[in-house]
Amino acid sequence: MASKKTWLDKLSEKKEPRIKRIDFDFADIPANSNMFIATPQIIDNYIKKIPKGKNVTVQTMRKDLAIENRADYTCPVTTGIFLRIVAEANFEKFIQANSLKGITPFWRVLEPNSTLSKKLSFGQDFIIYQRNAEKINE
Repeated sequence: MASKKTWLDKLSEKKEPRIKRIDFDFADIPANSNMFIATPQIIDNYIKKIPKGKNVTVQTMRKDLAIENRADYTCPVTTGIFLRIVAEANFEKFIQANSLKGITPFWRVLEPNSTLSKKLSFGQDFIIYQRNAEKINE
């Protein structure tokens, strides 16, 4: 029986980004749009570029990624899944090293009261603490 993948394993999996033509309305994406499907690594790299003390909404990140990849929109479903992978994997790194050094600052995108933050294995307190430490206001 194969062992269960860690969040770090999921983050390091090789996936290819793609653009998919949407034939029907999907979430906030109208029919006949080109939708970018990112990868966990793309989400991770985007977040690493956010300066300390700044935050970016998930919606802004999705718009930026769509523009960078010549698409109309970025998939909201996979973005949420990949954002969770980034958060959980980087929290695993934090626990292993007991340091923020080399940690992707996912708290700059994840808002403490978001649905996703409430699902995280480590809860919302870590996000709140890091946002307060960087003086990131809601």
